Amino acid sequence: MRTMFDLAPLHRSSIGFDRIFDMLENAARTQAVDNWPPYDTVKLSEDRYRITMAVAGFSRDELDISAQPNLLVVTGERKNSEQEGEYLYRGIASRAFSRRFELADHVKVTGAHLADGLLTIELQRELPEAMRPRRIAIETGAGATLESPAPRQLEAQAAA
Repeated sequence: MRTMFDLAPLHRSSIGFDRIFDMLENAARTQAVDNWPPYDTVKLSEDRYRITMAVAGFSRDELDISAQPNLLVVTGERKNSEQEGEYLYRGIASRAFSRRFELADHVKVTGAHLADGLLTIELQRELPEAMRPRRIAIETGAGATLESPAPRQLEAQAAA
């Protein structure tokens, strides 16, 4: 299925970005097909996010949240309940749903809460220590060399 954007020029000139292209095509396809249940996404801070979904009529037992690497899937399926009487009009949606959210690297689900028909999912980006920016000290003066200072200190201690 082609999207409304032609990504062919980008495929020709970039290597290793397949996941990004797949996400763009999937987002365009999903947006055109399904918009239920409605949801909001909010950026709370640099590394914290919140998704709020309107799931009125679904109980906690009828909802499922699963987190996989780079993917969050929220599904809901109403259990058959016996209703009294015959429906003259049925305006409250009770159909099953599956909503998928593509997550960036290192984004983790930290919690979920259901209240007043709203499912709230908390997310946080947790960069590993090795990937965080770090400050590099700059030495100045005549003593600055490319060697590490530790061997010099050991030589001075051995000579003493």
